[in-house]
Amino acid sequence: MVTTAATAACTAGTAPTGPAATPPASPPPQSPSQQQGTPGWELTHPGPEHAIEGYADHTSVAPGEDVRLFVSTTAAHYTVTAYRMGAYRDSDALEVWKSPEQPGRRQAAATVQKPTSTVVAPWEPSLTVATRDWAPGDYLFRLDGDNGAQQFVPLTLRTPSNAGKIVIVNAVTTWQAYNRWGGYSLYDAPDGKRANRSRAVSFDRPYQAKDMQGAGDFLYFELPLLRFAERAGLPLGYATDVDLHADPHLLDGARAMVTLGHDEYWSSAMREHTTQARDRGVNLAFLGGNEIYRHIRFEATGTGPDRLEVDYKSFGEDPFHLTNPAEATPEWRSPPMPRPESVLLGNYYHCNPVHADLEVADDSSWLLSGIVHNGQKLPGLVGNEYERVDLSVPTPRPIQVLFHSPLTCGGHADFADVSYYTTAGGAAVFSAGTQYWICALDAHCPASGGDAEAGRAIGAITQRLLAAYAEGPAGTAHPARDNLAALHVPGA
Repeated sequence: MVTTAATAACTAGTAPTGPAATPPASPPPQSPSQQQGTPGWELTHPGPEHAIEGYADHTSVAPGEDVRLFVSTTAAHYTVTAYRMGAYRDSDALEVWKSPEQPGRRQAAATVQKPTSTVVAPWEPSLTVATRDWAPGDYLFRLDGDNGAQQFVPLTLRTPSNAGKIVIVNAVTTWQAYNRWGGYSLYDAPDGKRANRSRAVSFDRPYQAKDMQGAGDFLYFELPLLRFAERAGLPLGYATDVDLHADPHLLDGARAMVTLGHDEYWSSAMREHTTQARDRGVNLAFLGGNEIYRHIRFEATGTGPDRLEVDYKSFGEDPFHLTNPAEATPEWRSPPMPRPESVLLGNYYHCNPVHADLEVADDSSWLLSGIVHNGQKLPGLVGNEYERVDLSVPTPRPIQVLFHSPLTCGGHADFADVSYYTTAGGAAVFSAGTQYWICALDAHCPASGGDAEAGRAIGAITQRLLAAYAEGPAGTAHPARDNLAALHVPGA
């Protein structure tokens, strides 16, 4: 769904043309919050459009693997600085490497591949970066041209083993779906006609400068939770949703999986691997308001596997409806084979845009007790998209609604729900039901106007949730108590 953004690995192709990078001598410490960070990592001068920009040949790599960067710039020279993002002292970033000065060049113009209107940056590799001794985590490469222009390129260093960890999953498929670099996304076309949008989008292009700063949606929808979880000292694993798709063993032994503020685009394998993990007792936390809505599939490009994200948003238009109908790409909830997100999520997406208060509905919950009280409102934290428990679609039981927030969207009165259900295998599944939950973990959250009480409450609830998740199947210790009838949820 449209939102405002206040807002596996395989190497292919020719050998890199730039010099190989030298990694740092030692990795960051186990606890980032104990190490002094690097101030000044932010972009201060993005520069004109296309002044400098780039992309990586992988969305993630394992520590020690190389990554190639493709850079285009009007600058005569540029440098690349790698920052590990997280909860460092006095900064959200730690510089781990900086390149020598590189020769700049303006690479070829974007091409638009028909019939899917797929934008590709047909560039030559600019330099290869070795990640030896880099710690797992979320990274941003900052490109700095001698013309003064700057942009980011994101990369995840995935955790080799997630046993015993809470796995944070970067929603790169959703970043790419909304990416308008080259004029096309899964929503937009240069002529403004939605019918002419892309039917497939490629990771072989930069993320747009406007709104995304080249970093996808990481800075707004994801960094506040990453910073919060690292500051809490939780045992964390790191991955992207491309890894969740490609690796059926990604969540083996994991304590929990956490998806972030906007995780809308899911493949069949992503969904299957997550469901299997839940059924083994792996806890799940969905911290957005529009998950598992769009059905996608992946295809390879010349750069490697899983670099093309296909979504026709239509069963009949997708050629797969004749050859492999289960992998055709209408919304997950749509016919002819509806598989609504509520089956896994508990919640069900309803509407956008909206901006309303979160209202406490069940302060007897172990997650809320002593933190908030019934009827209390946390200002501005429902939006831009929201979900609610809807018994007109398949819904796991028992399910407990923690916040039940009245609102009006599209002229219709409704509720947004924060839900929690548990399974026979012991897993707990939490759904925030709003895209602004993670925003509240930032002291300057624009959705709440930086309300201190809202931030304190959401922080305390999130800390309690993740601490319990780190101990193992939370549903065993904290089973859901179904309260839908008491809240007069239709059909309860």
